[in-house]
Amino acid sequence: MGEIESLVFLLGAAALLAQLARVLKVPYPILLVVGGLGLGFVPGLPVVQIAPEVIFVIFLPPLLNAAAFFSSPLDLRAHLRPIALLAIGLVLLTTVAVAAVAHFVVGLAWAPAFVLGAILAPTDPVAAEAIFRRLGVPERVGTVVGGESLINDGTGLAAFRVAVAVLTGGAFSFWEAGLGFLLIGGGGIVVGLVIAFAILPLWARLREPSIMITFSVLIPYAVYILAEEVLHVSGILAVVTYGLYQGWNSPRLFPNASTRLQTIAFWGVLVFLLEALLFVLLGQQLPSILADIEEYPVWVVLLYAALVYAVVVVVRFAWFFTTPYFHPVFDRLLHSRYLRAPWQERLVMSWSGMRGAVSLAAALAVPLSTNAGDPFPGRDLIVFLTFSVILATLVLQGLTLGPLIAALRLRGEGEADKLAELRARLEAARVALDKLERLGDDGRVSPESQERMREYYEENIQRYTAGLEAGGTTEEYAKSSGDWREWRRELLAAEREALLSLRDAGEISPVVMRRIERDL
Repeated sequence: MGEIESLVFLLGAAALLAQLARVLKVPYPILLVVGGLGLGFVPGLPVVQIAPEVIFVIFLPPLLNAAAFFSSPLDLRAHLRPIALLAIGLVLLTTVAVAAVAHFVVGLAWAPAFVLGAILAPTDPVAAEAIFRRLGVPERVGTVVGGESLINDGTGLAAFRVAVAVLTGGAFSFWEAGLGFLLIGGGGIVVGLVIAFAILPLWARLREPSIMITFSVLIPYAVYILAEEVLHVSGILAVVTYGLYQGWNSPRLFPNASTRLQTIAFWGVLVFLLEALLFVLLGQQLPSILADIEEYPVWVVLLYAALVYAVVVVVRFAWFFTTPYFHPVFDRLLHSRYLRAPWQERLVMSWSGMRGAVSLAAALAVPLSTNAGDPFPGRDLIVFLTFSVILATLVLQGLTLGPLIAALRLRGEGEADKLAELRARLEAARVALDKLERLGDDGRVSPESQERMREYYEENIQRYTAGLEAGGTTEEYAKSSGDWREWRRELLAAEREALLSLRDAGEISPVVMRRIERDL
């Protein structure tokens, strides 16, 4: 089996594992990381190799762009200060703490120890957000966890770049590194905004969905490469900034419903394939990594992995359960009230600090050698410890986060969301009814059609108003909406069946059938 066939096999296995995760109702990254570990020991399966220097370029731009696209800038701004402190302060603290343990206990030199710390500092919200969506948590919890993971990628990987640069032949100065970090991060944000302002208005000129989807994939890569390779600023923060701006403005830029649905579906598949490939690639390399660290007894490397994992968890818990007691200091410094979440929410946010795709990409991107041609010191041990921490956080924390949320009886703002949805639907229906009256006055709508549409909107307005007056979705509204969806689906299914019969009889071509299907 060649590498191409092996890659196809790995992706197929990942799809089956994801389906199994859906059946078992667990986040799919958990089974992917376990399955990738198992696939690494399958005899005769060729190892797919990807050059470490291209790992970031291949995987990070689309993954970060997708995460930013579906985030809300308003929600992030509402919690910007606690998110920024987590994404900068906690990341740097985690980097230093892991580096200290890696140096004094594991025995790595300071530079590779800091490489390991920077790799493990950023969090990944995929598994946590999947559980949040299923069980429901207060909006603040999801916003902080998701926003932290967006920004801390830039912080952690900037520290990663500094540590790798030192180890591969550069010099280190604390003040130069700090100033460089600020310039790299700020420059990345500026680059992302400038490109977004310049490019996104041009999207309105595109009409063909396939062309728009192609550009939606290529532009994040271009943003990343321009920022990293040309301007030498943070490509990660540039892509995140561009993704946030694009996601917020895309409803106006892309009003065509068909294009939006196709784009969202495509990106869902792309993100899944990239994340799945990352996990299985690392799992495949694990046997060779274990072979290369044979100088350590098995119990020793497992002890090292447990210690590093414990440091990652303890530092995060310590941050969430100590910084709130310094809130008077933060209030004066930040001129606002620092995050005052109940201890139950802070416990969930602490336990949600899982590691995932970004740490995987960083571990695989560790150079094989230094500029002098010497093997990168401790690379295999760094990759093994990274994999162990990812495995522990995803499996242990991912499988217990749901029961923890249930035990703490945390609930999302379900009723508030329903009321906000009803108010939005009511406002939209009233605006549409006003527009209908103006169209009728201009003679653009026949009186018969205007009357039918008026009845439709007035009925909806009545139902939405009744729901709001009742303090939420009424039983009558829920039943009528459910009944409407059910019989509407039956009518659409009947139309599709008629189309298939006409196609089978040769009365219409497949092209005509698909055109009508798209309209349905």
